[in-house]
Amino acid sequence: MAALFGVPDLLVTLFVTAIIVGFAAFMTGQALANTWRPAWQMLPYGLMLGFADRFLVWGLFGGDGLSVSGYVIDTAYLIAVGFAAYRLTRARRMVTQYPWLYERAGPFGWRDRR
Repeated sequence: MAALFGVPDLLVTLFVTAIIVGFAAFMTGQALANTWRPAWQMLPYGLMLGFADRFLVWGLFGGDGLSVSGYVIDTAYLIAVGFAAYRLTRARRMVTQYPWLYERAGPFGWRDRR
C-alpha cells in the first residue's frame, strides 16, 4: 500500500479499520441487538462495512482499494467486532429487561435465575 504523506501502513490500518470503521461495526452490532434482530444479519452489514473500509483506505490514504487479502482480513475483524457488540448488548438487555428470569454469566452471556 502506498501511503500518502508518509503515513505507515500500520497506522492507516489502525486508524481507519480499528478505530473509524471498527466503531461503526460496534454500533451496528448494538443496533441489531437492541432491535432484537438475529445475529446472522451482522454478516451482510459486515461485508458492506468491509467495502467502506477499503474505500476509505483508498480514498484518504492512497492505499490499495482492490486488495482481496486486505478486504478479507479487515472484514473478518469488523464482523468479529460486530458480533462481540451484539452479544454484549444482548446479554445486557436480557438481564435488565428480564431480571426475574436471568442473571449475568460473564460479559457475553446470561443464565437462568434459580
